[in-house]
Amino acid sequence: MERKLLLRNGAFRPWAIAAMLLLPPLIAVFCCGFGRMSLPPAKLIETAFLTLTGRDADPQARAVIFELRIPRILMAIAVGGGLGCAGAACQALFSNPLATPDILGVTSGTCVGAILAILLSFNMAGIQATALLFGLFSVFVTLRLSSGKRGISILFLVLSGVMISSLFNALSSLLKYTADPMDKLPQITYWLMGSFTGASYRKLLIGSPMILIGTALIYLLRWQFNILSLSEDEARASGIHLKRMRILLVLAITMITASSVSMCGQVGWVGLLIPHCARMMTGSNNRLVIPMSISLGASFLILIDTLSRTLTVIELPLSVLTAILGAPFFILLLKRSERSFR
Repeated sequence: MERKLLLRNGAFRPWAIAAMLLLPPLIAVFCCGFGRMSLPPAKLIETAFLTLTGRDADPQARAVIFELRIPRILMAIAVGGGLGCAGAACQALFSNPLATPDILGVTSGTCVGAILAILLSFNMAGIQATALLFGLFSVFVTLRLSSGKRGISILFLVLSGVMISSLFNALSSLLKYTADPMDKLPQITYWLMGSFTGASYRKLLIGSPMILIGTALIYLLRWQFNILSLSEDEARASGIHLKRMRILLVLAITMITASSVSMCGQVGWVGLLIPHCARMMTGSNNRLVIPMSISLGASFLILIDTLSRTLTVIELPLSVLTAILGAPFFILLLKRSERSFR
């Protein structure tokens, strides 16, 4: 019934498209008023209107909205939508519903870069840039290990990603072992758990372009994703250049994941959970799953960030909340789909 309400003749109904486009900004406006300084809707609208029209507004409310909350919300939209899109693309690429963007080794490589930058006392821009470079480098190594005379093998790509992830995780543990337990180690640990605390327009300018490019590339290629579930001979017969498409998908997933992790640390479960929720609403057609994953991922992470800064006096890490909420929900999904596995 849910799919019939959203879809007609294998395409989204007009109101469903409007709902997907409006859901993240509506949730963003709703969540912008919550925090240690609560802002009623009337005060929120008044402050935003006065500021955007160049008039005098309450300086405290203006600082809270435009310097603290809007950068966090924009980062949540970019990271959530990007990771949801990357997760759906990754599951289509590997034909595995449990595949996540981390499978290529990009997250572990990005974390090594960030830890190294923290140990060297880089500023936030330096930490972000170093983390991004290490994430791209880790996937480059994965691609080199998995490529052969016949191109990139999916099996060897997975095995190479697992090996590179293990290697970089070991390096992360080694770097944390050498960190000052009174100074650097708490900073490293908190960063690895994910947070939008340091969100700023400068960070967004550095990391968001790669997320937008990777997401746009996946969105444009979504029409061909369903062919990836076919055998290689059948896919070639349909006119799809498999090697080129796989390389483009890997690059897009890498750009999104590395940029996301470099901006806010690790955010688990988004790339795994959101695509499954999208499939529950649209079916298995990746042409529909991709845009739904972008919308749901952005909305989900805005809500998670709002909870992280409002539930307790101390801000909770993002990965803690995504795991607490995501794991039980994913168990329900498995129970609901239990018959299909028998």
